[in-house]
Amino acid sequence: MSEGKTFWQAFFDSHAAHYDENPFTKNTMVEVDFLFEVMALRAGLAILDVGCGTGRHAVELARRGLRVTGVDLSEGMLERAKLRAEQAGVQVEWVHADAARYVHPTPFDAAICLCEGAFNLTEAQEDPVAHDLGILRSVAASLKPGAPFVLTAMNGYATIRQMKDEAVEAGQFDPATMRSAYQDEWNLPEGPVLMTIHERLFIPPEIVAMLHHAGFEVLNVWGGTAGDWGKRKIRLDEVEVMFVSRKRPDEHSVLRPGVS
Repeated sequence: MSEGKTFWQAFFDSHAAHYDENPFTKNTMVEVDFLFEVMALRAGLAILDVGCGTGRHAVELARRGLRVTGVDLSEGMLERAKLRAEQAGVQVEWVHADAARYVHPTPFDAAICLCEGAFNLTEAQEDPVAHDLGILRSVAASLKPGAPFVLTAMNGYATIRQMKDEAVEAGQFDPATMRSAYQDEWNLPEGPVLMTIHERLFIPPEIVAMLHHAGFEVLNVWGGTAGDWGKRKIRLDEVEVMFVSRKRPDEHSVLRPGVS
């Protein structure tokens, strides 16, 4: 790990140059079309992209006339995003920050957090509930009342269905906490990488509850696996779930992260 960086910062900094070679990044145009439909987006609106990565959604949204701010923890990913925006000839505000603590000074008309851009990515010793709830509270605090928010998150049902009693006995999965700790080989574009995984995935009703506590009204919960978005039911073994919500119209003041 690079000195002074978290595990995920170091990982995405090193992976940034290859990130857009991943198969799940190849559906940007269709995904943005879908966002325009379900969020009623239009040119001139201001939108926050949380965990924007290399900016594939942010830049396409800017190309279609939205005022976009992209936030990411990885400087390497943001450098790729800046280059993408420059090549596309669009202006995007890029912010290097921890999404669980960042609140924009000017409220947005809409927000997105897609493809595990920030949600679900916690450090080994970090409280995953506090981390992910912090992200949701930060997003809510950065939105106008009634503003739409689309989140995609890892599907905890798939984890439960894959785990066996042997994994519990080996300490790789704790069904009492839904936390996993194991080694896995990821076949990345730059080559295979052995990863030590620490996860606490949530089943959809948990995320619905977290969104509610953060100040959102959940409108729809759909299958949200990248490349297969649609207004459809969740498949139990698919990778991701999509939550379509809006900041509650009566939520004029939402707690800042760390404030009780």
